[in-house]
Amino acid sequence: MADPTLSTLSADAIRDLTGRFHGELVLPEDEGYDDARAVWNGMIDKYPAIIAYCSGTADVRAAVNFARENDLLVAVRSGGHNVAGSAVCDGGIVVDLSEMNGVWVDPDERTAWVQAGATLGDVDHETQAFGLATPLGVVSDTGVAGLTLGGGIGHLRNKYGLSCDNLASVDIVTADGEYRTASEDENEELFWGIRGGGGTVGIVTGFEFDLHPVGPEVATGLVFYPGGSAAEVLRAFREYQESAPDELTTLVSTGVFPEEELFPADAVDEFKVAVLGMYAGAPEAGEAAIEPLGELGQPLADFSSRMPYAEFQRLFDEDYPDGMRYYWKSSYLESLSDDVLDRAIEWAEAAPSPLSTVDVWPMGGAIADVGLDESAFAGREAPYLLGVEANWEDPEQDEANIGWVRDCLDDMRQFSDGSVYLNFPGFYEGGEEMLETTFGDAYDRLVALKAEYDPTNLFGRPQTVEPTAE
Repeated sequence: MADPTLSTLSADAIRDLTGRFHGELVLPEDEGYDDARAVWNGMIDKYPAIIAYCSGTADVRAAVNFARENDLLVAVRSGGHNVAGSAVCDGGIVVDLSEMNGVWVDPDERTAWVQAGATLGDVDHETQAFGLATPLGVVSDTGVAGLTLGGGIGHLRNKYGLSCDNLASVDIVTADGEYRTASEDENEELFWGIRGGGGTVGIVTGFEFDLHPVGPEVATGLVFYPGGSAAEVLRAFREYQESAPDELTTLVSTGVFPEEELFPADAVDEFKVAVLGMYAGAPEAGEAAIEPLGELGQPLADFSSRMPYAEFQRLFDEDYPDGMRYYWKSSYLESLSDDVLDRAIEWAEAAPSPLSTVDVWPMGGAIADVGLDESAFAGREAPYLLGVEANWEDPEQDEANIGWVRDCLDDMRQFSDGSVYLNFPGFYEGGEEMLETTFGDAYDRLVALKAEYDPTNLFGRPQTVEPTAE
């Protein structure tokens, strides 16, 4: 266990920060320290030297300058939902943006200005008031900032692309404490790196997103099939997906899904296949496009319906509660061959926890329409993403669940180039080599960007490249 002390910080240093900081500062000796250092993933148990709840950009600048002056590691928290726990650190400073959660919508220009502490639910609440949305993730408690900086895949990705593809501009505080705006017309290289580069060069304080007409009611599909027909269902899904319209974004998930209220008693604890879809267009057209998802085999249960878009965005929230234990990894797939599907089924059936899943996320569509050199995001050419999620409650089962994910990905890597989606990173095993493989041709460009804006590696989190390459 880390030693929760302020051994690297003097009382004078703390008084100095207090004098130039408007928000709340939480220290290890404070009553609320344990709550303040807790994040969504119950596996993460880190002890920062100081937690700085920023009230605005001025506080972010003060925190960055303080960290640089005192040689402190910096972690940045918006929603705290990164599975690897990168929102906290041992012995450093947590720049907590959760109080900066405002969202302002311009319905005429179809844009939204989003502060970095906002969650997906915050954004959907404001944008849906005007029948608008921007591509975000699939759990409403997720922080917009971390999701977007890592790319951002969600229920609108095939029609409107990634979260980072819909950025018009950002405000960012770089390692020198300076405030900058980056867009396609200003600090262009910085803007390139922010879109999918993992937050390697600074702390984004605000995001300007383009919005699109979505909802307020959308056609959705949610169909469960018995595990015994998994091979048949996944092959039929593959065939349908090849000709599905871009308006329809789908996800197929294999696991137990032990929800007693959804299934007959004899099926609750049995292996199943879930097929999910949402149509970003007129609900009438969407229902016709979604109908084949219920015809991939003999359904166990079909919950397809029209529903408010914001409600669909919250569909998975209860499945990922705060404090449960999570370990997720990913790999981009070159195809959905029979071998891929068969191995995915075998690994899903072998999961130690009934709450775990092996998921296939179809990519393509609008994601592939963006040029490879237009952003730092890696994986645009991959037709599918494999996500392996271990979700469990008992700490004594940590080794079994983590081992299952790692063994699965080691096996499935034969069907991939080895690159990963940075928002499903495990604990960033592989370090710089993993990042180099993932970013490919963009890696050297990111290293140069890091050297320009953060040469001392102030933001030296595991998901960021080093300012100099070996």
